[in-house]
Amino acid sequence: MGLLTFALNVTLDGCCDHRVGVADEEMLRYWTRVMDAAGAMLFGRHTYELMEDAWPQVARNPQASRADRQWAKKLEAKPKYVVSTTRRDFPWSNTHHVEGHLTQAVKALKKATPRGLLVGSPKLSAALQRLELVDEYRFVVHPVVAGHGPYLFSGLQPSLHLEFVAAKRLKSGIVALHYRRR
Repeated sequence: MGLLTFALNVTLDGCCDHRVGVADEEMLRYWTRVMDAAGAMLFGRHTYELMEDAWPQVARNPQASRADRQWAKKLEAKPKYVVSTTRRDFPWSNTHHVEGHLTQAVKALKKATPRGLLVGSPKLSAALQRLELVDEYRFVVHPVVAGHGPYLFSGLQPSLHLEFVAAKRLKSGIVALHYRRR
């Protein structure tokens, strides 16, 4: 059975707004390696729509940076699963709708994906954490204080204690952290 890994960019004050981080090539290469190791991506509808609006165009844009294009092409090829109660049509290549009861559906996906799943949707990840389905956490902490939300794990109860696995410092001051559920 594959692991479910919550993977996300976050600022020093816990903001997970994708617009406030340091988006450099080294960070994109890091996330590309993390994505390469996983078998599939798992998104909530909102995060999927943000990705769908941006990355397919980057994959075909010869003016995009090499790191952006590489990430975009690999993301396009990767199986993508979307949890949504309001949307059923997902035209982006290799995208599938997650249907049925969330716990059973995600357990089935984990079983069918031995290389594991990456989930990067904050609200979905909090729901999956409450269901005790998240196995690992990978956070790229940006040297930024955003001063606003949305915040990582907003409203999560009870407290969560994790086991440290690894850390990597990037040249930009970003620190990539890897934790596992105890």
